Amino acid sequence: MSNLAQRVLTALVAIPIILWICMAGGIFFFLFVAVISAMALKELYALAEGKGAKPLVPLGIAAGFCVNASFYYPALRTFVVGLFHDRGVEIPFPAQSQLLLMTLLVTVVVLSIVELFRNKGSAILNLGTTFLGILYVSLFFGTFIGLRELFVPGDFPILRFLPDQATYLSSAAVEKVYRWGGYTVISVFAMIWICDSAAFHAGTAIGKHKMSPRVSPNKSWEGALFGFLFAIGTAVAAKYLVLDYLSLGQAAVLGVIVGTVGQTGDLIESLMKRDAGVKDSSALIPGHGGVFDRFDSLLLVSPLVYLYIDFILLS
Repeated sequence: MSNLAQRVLTALVAIPIILWICMAGGIFFFLFVAVISAMALKELYALAEGKGAKPLVPLGIAAGFCVNASFYYPALRTFVVGLFHDRGVEIPFPAQSQLLLMTLLVTVVVLSIVELFRNKGSAILNLGTTFLGILYVSLFFGTFIGLRELFVPGDFPILRFLPDQATYLSSAAVEKVYRWGGYTVISVFAMIWICDSAAFHAGTAIGKHKMSPRVSPNKSWEGALFGFLFAIGTAVAAKYLVLDYLSLGQAAVLGVIVGTVGQTGDLIESLMKRDAGVKDSSALIPGHGGVFDRFDSLLLVSPLVYLYIDFILLS
């Protein structure tokens, strides 16, 4: 089977599953992102091992899962608080930001102590690559979980976007807002995929000016421009199709983020692979390489989209 056929077949199987998970949200979306985060982190550690590092792989993956979980923590906290409140028990829980900070601090302390007793190569290289993976992969994937969880009562200002709702927590309003969350993460995926496809095909057809020959000789400025424009076009289309809580300008901003930072994320992952001397981060996904390969653009896009929506659109 040709590489193109493998890519198409994998997409036909994977995309409907991903779309369902995005719309379902909740624990399904959290586990989905946590799994791909762990896989991508393991692949990054494998690249580091190719350069002579000895990262603390099991502990790094465990710490990465805790970082991911800190972004889903508000949903768990709400459930537990409600459970004990019905019994007349009040439990003081830290805020989500406090939990994330505590997780990162404890991770640094624990990994440093473990490395003290390992005696495997360069301690600086080992700790540096372990921490880099947790921050670059786990933390950034965690913001994607956080993005999906923004569209819940309490975090999302329902009455500002749905002023005609009779009550703040009407079932219709809550359901509509949570659907917006699913449509938002799906739209981010769509922007990234369409941007990548447009950049590839335009670059192949008319690309003449190399964008970064040292890192990725096949990428061109012409292809990048087409990817940028198609990312914005996809975001605008999403605004009119499913993201009616956005204004036209706000949708365009999301497209700009994907069209610039998303393509940069792809180049950064290419830089890491070139440094490690490999073509793909793994052969896990038929026709697509590894998980790190498939979600490299999302890693840089997700935190910026999360911050933009949380601290600008919803503030």
